[in-house]
This record gives sequence, C-alpha cells and structure tokens, in this order.
Amino acid sequence: MSTMRDLRPVRVIGIGMHRYQFASDTPYVTLGLTALRAALADAGLGWPQIQAAMIGTAGLGMAAGRVMLRHMGGTGLEVMQVENASASGSSAFRMACLLVGSGQRDIVLALGVDKHGSSHRAVDKDGLPRLSTTDHSPLVEFALLARLWRDRHGLTPQDMARVAVKNHGNAARNPFAQFRKPRTLEQVLASAPVAGDLTALQCCPRGEGAAAVIVASDAAIARLGLDQRRAIRVLASTASSEADVAPGDFGMVEMVRQSGLETLRQAGIDAAALDIVELHDAFSIEEIVYAEALGLCPPGEGAARLRDGAWEIGGRCAVNPSGGLIGMGHPIGPTGIGQVAEIVRQLRGEAEGRQQPGARTAMAHMIGLGAVAVGHVLQRE
Repeated sequence: MSTMRDLRPVRVIGIGMHRYQFASDTPYVTLGLTALRAALADAGLGWPQIQAAMIGTAGLGMAAGRVMLRHMGGTGLEVMQVENASASGSSAFRMACLLVGSGQRDIVLALGVDKHGSSHRAVDKDGLPRLSTTDHSPLVEFALLARLWRDRHGLTPQDMARVAVKNHGNAARNPFAQFRKPRTLEQVLASAPVAGDLTALQCCPRGEGAAAVIVASDAAIARLGLDQRRAIRVLASTASSEADVAPGDFGMVEMVRQSGLETLRQAGIDAAALDIVELHDAFSIEEIVYAEALGLCPPGEGAARLRDGAWEIGGRCAVNPSGGLIGMGHPIGPTGIGQVAEIVRQLRGEAEGRQQPGARTAMAHMIGLGAVAVGHVLQRE
C-alpha cells in the first residue's frame, strides 16, 4: 500500500481563514471566498492557477462549492464536494493531497465552509426505530467516557476543566477564533452543568466560518517561482473508520489510537517527534483521552500532563494552540482545514502571540460522528 512518502512531495503553499463566529446573516459564499482570497494572496497565486477544488461542507446542501466558486470566474477546474461529518474538511484536504501526490494535478485548493443549519443526519433515515431519544447523543457518550476515565484513572472535574482553561486561553490569542476571552478554572467549573461532569465552557460552540488551504507540487512551486521556505511538506495522510470493540469499550478511542499509530507510521516518526497536535476536542474529556491514544503520554497520565504544562504553548507538545474546537469553534466543514491552517502558520513561525517555539513537526487529527478518523502529519523541512 502506497503512502504519501511514496508519492511525489506535496506542500502547503497558501492558507486563509474567515473567522469562526456565531450564526449570522453573512452568506456562506462570503465566508468561503474570504478564506479563498486570503489563501491565494498568501500563496502569491491567481485564481486561474488553481486546477481543482475540494470543498468540505456538512450542512449547506447540494453543489455548494460550484455555486460559491462561480463568483471567482469560470476556469473549467475540477470541483468535488466532500461530506464526512466533522471530518469533512480533513477529508477534502486529504483528497487535495492525493490529487497532487499522484501527479493528476499540480495546484489544488481544499476549502471548508459551513453555516449552522438543520444538519439532517442519515441515521435518522435508516428505517430503524431509536432505542431512546438520546441513544446517539455525543454529549451523553462523552459524559459517560469521562465517568469511565474517572473510575479507571481517577480523573477529576478539575482535570477536565483545565483543558477548557488552556484552550480558551489559546483562543483568546487567535484572531480567527469564535471565543476570544480567557477563562479561569473557577469560571469553567461554575458554568452551567450540561451532562455528567461536563459544563458549558467545556463544550464546543456551533457556528459558521471558512478555512482554505492550497497544496502544490515541487514542480509547480519551481515553475511559478514561489517561496519554497514557506511551503510546508505533508508527510502523511490517512483515513479510517470505527471497528468492532468489546462490549462496554468506546470504539472511538480505539479508532483514534489505531488511526494515530498508522498516521505516525506512514510519516516515519513517533509521537515524541510531534511539536504540535491539533485534535478533536468538542468536549474537554476528548483532548485528554485522544492525546493519550495518540501516544503523547501513557493512558491515564493526560491529567498530569495538563497540570505540569506539557501541552501548553511553550510546553513539550502544544495541544490545540489554535484554541481547539472548544475555543476556536467547530463550524463542521471548515474545522479540519482550519487545523491544517493553524499548523502551517505555526510551522512557518508566523503564529503571532501564540507561537510554539521551534515547531517543526505537527499532527492534525479529526473524527466525524465517532465513526471516521482522518489524520495528517506536516513538517517544516
């Protein structure tokens, strides 16, 4: 089986964002094109030089990408719309990388855009009766996961709240984040209870926004005279889904572990080489459990790493320096591409006010509805 390292090199040459925000009257076209134009300017490219566009979205409906991109002018480029729940943007980025790595295209756009909407799920149309009104509620599932970690590893409500304190603090330094206010441990614990030990400030907001990333081949970079020093290599890209696990276990945790191991294997590194990790933290417990699953520390030691500052900006490995889903926001379609944009900014040394010192290697990891996982490793060469 081929990996990204077996294909020709793929590099990120441009990034752009529209700030994540609460629902507004702003059309999704405005959100998406703001991010796109910023990415083109960052790369030093014109729109006609983009050969294909992979559009990640979960709630906009049919042909959203083409409706949006026609405002840039018709160039005959390939357009594909990708939906994979919360991993929609991550999957669109993966498709863009594979197009360039395989040699089918030289310059490809991955763009995520969404507005908060009805987001009708296919599971509601499968013809099977639901066991209860909460049988597939992520909130309840993660509250139960928190209880399991409490029983197995002695995790406390304060341990989980520290995730939110860190990520709200990081988001306060990120101009593209939905939440821009730092929070104290006392504020997080005192916010409205939601489920189990989870409080409101430990849960991600829904909203809208856009993120864009442009990837290119070395041949295109040389041909166009682009700045090679700001081009960030994509070492690995993987995708997988949940497998069967023993009754009582959480399949999504094992999925994250296996996905992380495979992504690192394909990149040819281990977790100790990671300077930055952007991961799915829709609820605070996820950062602790998934960071452990990805190998940043042994199982049960995540709370200790939070307490000793290992996952802070400036620590051993900055986890969610963007603010993560809790602080930066989770507009669904853009989320995974926003992770990549943050990592590229960090690896270039351009994350003003929240820079991880000496960052060279990073992972972006996303899950979608607890059933799919997409991982990427990027490196400054």
